[in-house]
Amino acid sequence: MNKGSKLYEGKAKILYETKDKNLVIQHFKDDATAFNNLKKAKVEGKGVLNNRISEYILTNLAQCGIKTHFVKRLNMREQLIKKAEIFPIEFIVRNIATGSLTKRLDISEGTVLERPLLEYCYKKDQLQDPLISKEHIYSFGWATETEINQIDKMTLRINDLLLGIFRGIGIKLVDFKIEYGKTWNKDTDEKEIVLADEISPDTCRLWDVKTEKKLDKDRFRKDLGNVIQGYQEVARRLGIMPEETNISEVNFGKTTSIKFKKK
Repeated sequence: MNKGSKLYEGKAKILYETKDKNLVIQHFKDDATAFNNLKKAKVEGKGVLNNRISEYILTNLAQCGIKTHFVKRLNMREQLIKKAEIFPIEFIVRNIATGSLTKRLDISEGTVLERPLLEYCYKKDQLQDPLISKEHIYSFGWATETEINQIDKMTLRINDLLLGIFRGIGIKLVDFKIEYGKTWNKDTDEKEIVLADEISPDTCRLWDVKTEKKLDKDRFRKDLGNVIQGYQEVARRLGIMPEETNISEVNFGKTTSIKFKKK
């Protein structure tokens, strides 16, 4: 698949057009950002790991009936995906209290929630992705009530599936954020809602079941070090096996060679 002109560049990914108007190439960058892009660094190899982890998770979700934008992985850093009209909303699921939730509501860190808490944020870096209500979404036309009801059901189903995937490899799924878009379905000749963006340690909080060691982007946010090793541990437990590569952490001055086997 030949890569065309750049369509969009975000904090962690770049989208390129293809000859098919309904397909684009998604390139995973090594850029690490936190606090709405206020903290930045380059973590060499992060994009490779996120590409493989997201491929694995989206493929497994699709096998369970979740519609996604993912088509196939093209190489170490790129995926072929369906071109989607993205809703300007981040959908956040919390299973355990941490991060901004604990600060906003004075909830003790690590509190296990009785049921998943679903939150919505308006995707706007300049405003620091503010928390919004369903009424905001409907009032400003960001999505319809029917669309949100469908997405809510999909999101809770995805949470159930991810909890099972990670529990099986000794990891707690603390919380995660996902995005949705509308793509053109050739079979029905109409648009349909699909899971978009990525699911990876960049978008999930993942703690080891026994030690509660953080295996996600909090290692970067909180200057814990060993960012790549955390992501690598998630990939290793998932049984993901790409080619051998050298990965270094620019921020923390460490270099490690990790071996992956082809699947």
